[in-house]
Amino acid sequence: MPDDEGWTLPEVAVAVDLAVLTVHDGALQIMLVKRGIPPYEGMLALPGGFLASTEEDLDVAAARELEEETGLHAKDLHLEQLRTYGTPGRDPRRRVITVCYLGFSPNLPEPAAGGDASEAVLMPVDKVLRPRATVAFDHKKIITDAVERARSKLEYTTLAAAFCGPEFTVTDLREVYEIVWGETLDPRNFHRKIMSVPGFLVPTGERVSRQAGRPAAVFRRGPATILHPAMLRSP
Repeated sequence: MPDDEGWTLPEVAVAVDLAVLTVHDGALQIMLVKRGIPPYEGMLALPGGFLASTEEDLDVAAARELEEETGLHAKDLHLEQLRTYGTPGRDPRRRVITVCYLGFSPNLPEPAAGGDASEAVLMPVDKVLRPRATVAFDHKKIITDAVERARSKLEYTTLAAAFCGPEFTVTDLREVYEIVWGETLDPRNFHRKIMSVPGFLVPTGERVSRQAGRPAAVFRRGPATILHPAMLRSP
């Protein structure tokens, strides 16, 4: 269809994909589905799909695809847009532009596949991103970007608490940083930095004993959203 200036506008389909990360079994893991239809039938991919109509909102489409393909509900996740991907040829069917959403959640329930997905699984990102691992479409690139976004956001925001349950200890929080960043942190320095951020943690007044020694204080996530100064990864 030509526009007002005489250019021929290409037919473009719009889709949404979801990169949902969680900390599970001591590893940073991502939700993937096994495709039940061509193209790439039987291959692992991010959950997602095309907008149901030209009237469907992107956020609504992302929530719908998440529930249809994994049984998860968007309201139970921290969900934000990662970026848009539109390289020609990324989908062999036609020109497809996808808006990817990045999600964080603690203790994801067992996924239940549906829609175009024949199976839904949690997989460690280190395994998915191995050089010989294969993922449908350009989803390996998207997963790489999602993991890096998660790691960088932990440097300057309080988003690490989104990987924790409603109540947690400073040790629980430190383990999230260590797993997502893939490095060991000094417990005393970490405790000092975290406790110096106003509004990051709210004491519950409870204590919990998990190992020999003094019981650890239990906290909830506070209203703060920014870490200042930032807590940077090792170079």
